[in-house]
Amino acid sequence: MPRLPGWPLRALRHRRALPERQRYLRPSGADLAPGTALDAGCGEGADARWLASRGWRVTAVDLAATALRRAREQAAELGADVAGRIHWVRADLTTWTPPGDGFDLVCAHYVHSTAPPGTLLRRLAASVAPDGTLLVVGHHPSDPHHPGGPPRAAEAQVTAEEMVDSLGPGWDVLVAGTRTRPAGPGPHGPAGTARDAVLRARRRP
Repeated sequence: MPRLPGWPLRALRHRRALPERQRYLRPSGADLAPGTALDAGCGEGADARWLASRGWRVTAVDLAATALRRAREQAAELGADVAGRIHWVRADLTTWTPPGDGFDLVCAHYVHSTAPPGTLLRRLAASVAPDGTLLVVGHHPSDPHHPGGPPRAAEAQVTAEEMVDSLGPGWDVLVAGTRTRPAGPGPHGPAGTARDAVLRARRRP
């Protein structure tokens, strides 16, 4: 996926410091039977590993080659059973076409793209199989705290309402709103409270 200037090197530090990514994934994943999943903008693969360790077959996509290499290495440390359930793909999510008939779960956390958020979200939504789940978490425009990453551009900001509007018909919206979380200090701000836009929706059969 296209990154903001300076993103790949800073992203490695940023993603290693993001256990909060899974504060949204874990409740969603725990409610679902393991199936196929797309981890969009997977970075170093924390979400992909978590899903694979619970029986999901995961396609993990990112543009950053260094992040994918580290992701493979960390998955291998968990053993062949987990590593074998993850298919790593280096690709631009704004142009990549997923194989098959869609995924049971599509998740994307804090994905920075030069494409407008609505464009990317519609592509992700199109990758969800009927009766599948879409989980997207982004930086809310009112979030003043951005630890460890590149300066945020308008394309990296989104509201839950904008994401819902981009979905179109055929979806049941389960969660759509702004959530707060503690955020540690970083080069772009002190410790404080971050604000996330969260969308979880189910595609109707």
